Amino acid sequence: MGEGITTDFSARMSYGDYLGLDTLLAAQRTLSGHHDEHLFIAIHQVQELWMKLMLHELSLAMDRIRADDLGPAFKATARVARIQHEMTDAWDVLATMTPNDFAAFRGVLGSSSGFQSWQYRLLEFRLGGKDPAKLAPHRHRPDLHAVLEQALAAPSLYDEALRLLHRRGHPIPPEVLERDPTRRHAPHPAVTAAWAAIYRAGEREMQLYELAEELVDIEDSFQTWRFRHMRTVERIIGSLPGTGGSAGVSYLKGVLDHRFFPELFEARTMLG
Repeated sequence: MGEGITTDFSARMSYGDYLGLDTLLAAQRTLSGHHDEHLFIAIHQVQELWMKLMLHELSLAMDRIRADDLGPAFKATARVARIQHEMTDAWDVLATMTPNDFAAFRGVLGSSSGFQSWQYRLLEFRLGGKDPAKLAPHRHRPDLHAVLEQALAAPSLYDEALRLLHRRGHPIPPEVLERDPTRRHAPHPAVTAAWAAIYRAGEREMQLYELAEELVDIEDSFQTWRFRHMRTVERIIGSLPGTGGSAGVSYLKGVLDHRFFPELFEARTMLG
């Protein structure tokens, strides 16, 4: 029994070595001694790991869209949407923490806040949620500030999609293609009409049709994640301000109205 299974790892790479588990599992360093602080740290670290993978997949998707190679792009965007489902489900675990549980260790968070997550900000920029003011919380880290500044000035996933539509012969106006990439994309009726035409074309534009649906999946999943985040925060702290000076639930409710790919939803009204 057990014959053939490696049991001596003194000179071999083990499962823990490959995954860096010593480092990973030592990263949950609580400061308060309260039981639920471990849950709070673990959930947010898991979210950051998922965001790192999402950014990895979005980089591939954007590169492949630029190269008109949509098969690998679709695989990557589909994976992003699945990751978002996992991230949403994580809020259900955090929601098992009561207001009293959180209050017991909230003080040790100091000025730290999820609003300061540079990976979340990078995700927003890559998806098109551009806002130069969002760079401010990262000025103390010139290395991260530079990464975010570069993403702010670069085309977003949606910009790349619209450039692809233009290359495929759809009339995307110059003012859309040449807009300031550091600003959030504003809905344009010509873009809405282009997406509506793609939907109406069906099989004749199946690749772009699928691209549209992949983007809608990402938008829908992201908004669901945002909504569950807002409700979890509301369940735990009510209308109190968030840590780090954030507005808490009121801010989270406000961002629910922000769309990354607005014309894809406006096109549905045209098709009705």
